[in-house]
Amino acid sequence: MLSNFDINNMQEIDAAKATIVMLFNLVENSKQENEQLKEEVQCLKDEINRLKGEQGKPKVKPNKKDKADDDKPMSTDHSSETERSEKKKKWKKSSKIKRIVITETKVSPIDRQILPSDAKFKGYVDVTVQDIIIKPHNILFRKEKYYSASTKKTYVADLPKGYHGEFGPGIEALALTLYFQANTSQPKILALFADVGIMISAGKLSDLLIKNNKAFHDEKDALYKAGIQSTPWQHIDDTTTRVDGKNHYCQIVCNPFYTAYFTTEKKSRLNIIDTLMNADDHTYYLNQTAFDFLYASRIPEKIITTLKDLPQEQVFNEQEYPRLVDEFLPELGARQRTLVLDAAAIAFYHAQTYFPIVRTLLCDDAPQFKDIVKELSLCWVHDGRHYKKLNPFIPYHQQLVDDFLEKYWDYYHELLDYKNSPTSGLALELGKKFDDIFSTITGYDSLDQRIAKTKAKKQSLLLVLKYPDIPLHNNPAELGARQRVRKRDVSFGTRTKDGTDAWDTFMTILATTKKLGASFYKFVQDRISQNCAMPSLAEIIDQKAKLFPLISPGPNFSP
Repeated sequence: MLSNFDINNMQEIDAAKATIVMLFNLVENSKQENEQLKEEVQCLKDEINRLKGEQGKPKVKPNKKDKADDDKPMSTDHSSETERSEKKKKWKKSSKIKRIVITETKVSPIDRQILPSDAKFKGYVDVTVQDIIIKPHNILFRKEKYYSASTKKTYVADLPKGYHGEFGPGIEALALTLYFQANTSQPKILALFADVGIMISAGKLSDLLIKNNKAFHDEKDALYKAGIQSTPWQHIDDTTTRVDGKNHYCQIVCNPFYTAYFTTEKKSRLNIIDTLMNADDHTYYLNQTAFDFLYASRIPEKIITTLKDLPQEQVFNEQEYPRLVDEFLPELGARQRTLVLDAAAIAFYHAQTYFPIVRTLLCDDAPQFKDIVKELSLCWVHDGRHYKKLNPFIPYHQQLVDDFLEKYWDYYHELLDYKNSPTSGLALELGKKFDDIFSTITGYDSLDQRIAKTKAKKQSLLLVLKYPDIPLHNNPAELGARQRVRKRDVSFGTRTKDGTDAWDTFMTILATTKKLGASFYKFVQDRISQNCAMPSLAEIIDQKAKLFPLISPGPNFSP
C-alpha cells in the first residue's frame, strides 16, 4: 500500500499531511528496529551454535548489483566516487619509447637468400624490446691479510662499501622491493630466490627485511619533518593493524609530497599528538593553553585550581605528570583524567620548538583528532557517506534522500570551482548557500537529523573558503590506509618492534617515492650500496614544496 503512495497527490488539509508524515517515520523506525533485532537474533543463534560445537551462519558477500532494484547500486555501496570526482581530463596515450634506456643494440640480419639480385640496403627498422635478466651474481672476495710481528696484530682488508655479511646490496634491495612494493609474502620470496639459485634461510631473509635499518629510519624521520613543513595542512586517518597478535592502530599522515605511517597501541588524542611530533613517549606541559582546553571541556573549577598549584611551564615525562595527577587528584573519573592528560599534552605540542606544528588537520569527525591543532577541516566525502547509509524503506523517503544528495553534490562541485577562482564575494555567497541547503526540512526524520548534523559542522566543512588550497576530501589518507590493509591481508601483522618499525619506515619511503616520481627499488639499492648518488627524500620534498602554489586570501574569505 505504501509503495505506490505519493503524499504530494493528497488534496487533504495540512493536518492530514502531517499525520501521514508521522506515520511514514514510524514505519521507517519500525523497519530499522526490526532489522537491528534480526541481526541481534542471528548473532545469538550463531553464539549458541558455537557453544554447541557447530558453526554459525556463513557470511556470503552480496553481488555487485542488486537486480531487484533495477540498475540502482546496492544499499551497502556507500561510495561517492562518481559524485565527488572532478571533471576528468581527456585521456591521451603517451609514448614510452623515449623513457626506455637502451642497454644493448643488436643488428638482426636478413636472410640473403630471399633477396633479389637488385636489392639495395636502405638502413634499419628499429624495434625496442624490453627484457629483464634474473640470475645469481656471486662474488668471491679475496681479502688481503697481513701479520705484523712488531705490533703482533693481523690486518685484514675490508669489503667494498655496501657489502657486509653473506648477501650483497642487490639481494637486499630486491627482497625489500618484493616484500613492501610487490606485497609478496616471505615464503614466496624464499621460493623465488631458491628458483634462481640464491641460498638463503627464512631467518636470514627476515633479518634483511626488518633489522639494521637505522639509515632508513633516519630517512623517514627527515622526510616526515620536511613533509610537515611543506604545507600548512595535513591529511590524517587510521586503520587497524596487528602487532604480536594484539590489535593496534596505524596512523597515516600525508600531503601531496609524502605519506608517513606510524603504528600506535591506541588511537587516543595522546597518540595522535605523539604522531604529529614523531615522538615515542607522551610529554606534558602546564600553561594557559592547557587550562583553556580544560575550560572548553567543562572541567570543574576545583580540578583546574588544583592543577594550577602544580609546577607551571615545566616539561613532564610520560611517568611524572600522570603520577602527579593521581597524587593530587585521586578522585578523578576516567573521562576527566583523560582530559587532564590531553590538556597538558596539547600544551606541550604547541610549546615545543623542535618539530613543526601543523596548522590544519584534514580528517573525518573522529574525536581523537579534535582540539589538537588550530583548525580542523572535515572531509566532504566522509560526511556524504552518512546520507548513503540512510537506506529508507519507503520509496517517497528514498526520493527525498536522492533529491537532497543531488543538491549536496552540486554544492560540492561549486566549492571545487571556487578553489580554482576564489573571491571574497563568492566565499560569502557560498557560505549563505550552505545555510540555505542545510536548513532544509524534508519531513523524513532520519534525513533531517543528518542534515542538522552537517550544518553543525559548517565551520570545519567550509574552511576551504578561507584557505582555497585545502582539499575537500580526505581520500589521500584513506588511500594510504588501504595500502596498510593490503599489506595486512598478505602478511597479517608484525611480531616484534623491529618488524613494526620496518613496516612503518619502508611503507613511508615507498609511498613517498611514488608521490615524488622516484624509484623505490633504485632508492633502496642506492642507500644499501652506500653510493648515496640519489638526493634524500627530504631534499626533494623541500624543492617541490617551493614550487607548490598556496593561496592565502585572508580573513575576508571566511564564510
